[in-house]
Amino acid sequence: MGSETPRSNVNAPLIKTREGGEKGFNLFEDKNGTSTIIVKESSEIVKEVKKQLWLAGPLISVNVLQFCLQLISVMFVGHLGKLSLSSASMATSLASVTGFSLLMGMGSALETLCGQSYGAKQYHMLGVQMQRAMFVLLLVSIPLAFVWANIGKILLAVGQDPEISFGAGVYARFMIPSIFAYGLIQCEVRFLQSQSIVFPMMISSAITALLHVLVCWVLVFKTGLGFRGAAMANTISYWINALLLALYIKFSNTCKSTWNGFSKEALQDIPNFIRLAIPSALMVCLETWSFEMMVLLSGFLPNPKLEASVLSISLNTSAVLFMIWSGLGGAISTRVSNELGAGNSRAARLAVQVVLLLTITVGILIGSTMILVRRLWGYAYSNDGEVVSYVATMVPILAVSTFLDAIQCVLSGTARGCGWQKIGASINLGAYYLVGIPSAILLAFVLNVGGKGLWLGIICALAVQVVSLLIVTWRTNWEQQAKKVTSRVYESAIPAYTVS
Repeated sequence: MGSETPRSNVNAPLIKTREGGEKGFNLFEDKNGTSTIIVKESSEIVKEVKKQLWLAGPLISVNVLQFCLQLISVMFVGHLGKLSLSSASMATSLASVTGFSLLMGMGSALETLCGQSYGAKQYHMLGVQMQRAMFVLLLVSIPLAFVWANIGKILLAVGQDPEISFGAGVYARFMIPSIFAYGLIQCEVRFLQSQSIVFPMMISSAITALLHVLVCWVLVFKTGLGFRGAAMANTISYWINALLLALYIKFSNTCKSTWNGFSKEALQDIPNFIRLAIPSALMVCLETWSFEMMVLLSGFLPNPKLEASVLSISLNTSAVLFMIWSGLGGAISTRVSNELGAGNSRAARLAVQVVLLLTITVGILIGSTMILVRRLWGYAYSNDGEVVSYVATMVPILAVSTFLDAIQCVLSGTARGCGWQKIGASINLGAYYLVGIPSAILLAFVLNVGGKGLWLGIICALAVQVVSLLIVTWRTNWEQQAKKVTSRVYESAIPAYTVS
């Protein structure tokens, strides 16, 4: 049995208000008609940098380690033959499109809800919101499981190779239990991330990844299960990770104030969670699906084997670097949601400024390095001279897209921290499906630019996405945003009645 945190008077300003409000990245303040520069202490900026790096570092590690689970499984399957590898790769790709990306997007709604509640010191609400999200994501996983059970039939219906379709269908069916664990993991990760508890997640992910290598080896080579064993290994590893995080939340002293046991209140206010979870999912899925569509389009280009190979290398490179940007995006989402929940508009605005400077700096360094090693990068994937040469011409384009992707990741993280998922989903829809994909088709097939044209289409989409998010962020009145958030958090606060 818990008690409700004392409710503050939300009508009283939590921060000192200035006339005109803090808007966008404006560093000026009006006082009696005279503009004066707000001097930010260097120590304050350094402190914010340390906070973000402290968050981003472990989050990047968590992203990489979780990404490695599927990669390790496919690597083991690769030793069984081309058919097994093609089947597992096809199933893994479809599993991401039809399941994992959707659950990850829906779970990201907790970055807003839990982060803002934590900043407002409504600690018991974090546990309630996590349970509510778990309930919804488990329900959503049921129809997704039926989709996975019929992946083989779906592939046959769209004209894929019968043998590969059958193998992918078998692989996907053995992975069905993993979708339920994956949904729980997304909720647990956001619950801990909102409290800046990131190192336990990193340790849990590392333990899971190490065990996954052993489990894969045993199930693939020692039991006679073959590629089915790799799919089973995915299921086992995801459930191990979910269990480790659940045990930490249950028994750790750091979660005592935010986890008070299961509560019947979690079954209330579900429609409000869904209203935020759906645009959160769309933000993720609309972007993910557009990249998958580029792979499909590459098959219609002249010399499709070469184009598909180079595009696959580009996508793999982009996916690895995305782990860095996703970590920074998670860090700024936590910082913004916490500070807005606490009513600290200036701290939230400073956090956005700092993360943009960090991202631009790191993005330029990585992009420059990519361009310097462009003639060697292809050898990491292939010894074919034609592939290596093509990759060298693609890398500068890839470097530009990587830089833009970095900025959109942290701006999207800011959007999640503020609760702007509907705005983000609308921007992504317009950027990728009204600009990006049409531009890619025009460049690749009408102007005959080839695979580079497909990637230039992605750059067009990223540019529109970045500019749109920058405009929204620039025009934000942070004081009004802080008041809006704190009012909403306190109004939605409920007593924490536990049932176990």
